[in-house]
Amino acid sequence: MVERQLRGRGLTDERVLAAMGRVPRERFVPADLLARAYDDDALPIEDGQSISQPYIVAWMTELLQVEPGARVLEIGTGSGYQAAVLAAMGARVRTIERLPALAATAQARLAALPSSHAVEVVVADGSLGDPATAPHARMIVTAGAPTLPGPLLDQLAEGGRLVIPVGAATQQQLVVVSRQAGRLVETPMGACAFVPLIGAAGFR
Repeated sequence: MVERQLRGRGLTDERVLAAMGRVPRERFVPADLLARAYDDDALPIEDGQSISQPYIVAWMTELLQVEPGARVLEIGTGSGYQAAVLAAMGARVRTIERLPALAATAQARLAALPSSHAVEVVVADGSLGDPATAPHARMIVTAGAPTLPGPLLDQLAEGGRLVIPVGAATQQQLVVVSRQAGRLVETPMGACAFVPLIGAAGFR
């Protein structure tokens, strides 16, 4: 997976590639899909959600530019796989999931990993971010928003980065937002497709 799907497509951050190689993706897919865990595809998981294609996970992680010890706010826990990859890179992750059952399943999966102490799973409306712990230097959103959510922009720290899919419910553009000298700078990176971000500042 790492050599063909990631390095072979031009991803170059060795720390990201190493983390993708260490995290057992098969622990984050339903039992009936174990044989497809390392396929070059997104896969369905519980509650009508999905685990992203390995390339997309690695690409977004590379764009986030995470250093060891960094604190990351993730919106959309899903299977827990993206949080596990970030934790494997040495980040401390606070991940928000709106569906309680999905959050509990992800927490159980993450608890089996050596880096479980570095991930906190919270049940809330992730489209509103996490004002109690703002500002955030690194934010990653694993669901497609109709527009850039105002609460996330407000909570982005100076020098911070937000990686988020923005667009229609079925296809989006992956965007990196950074705050530089008080200004928000938006950089579109390419097409992607995620489940919709449901919430007060997302799809209703």
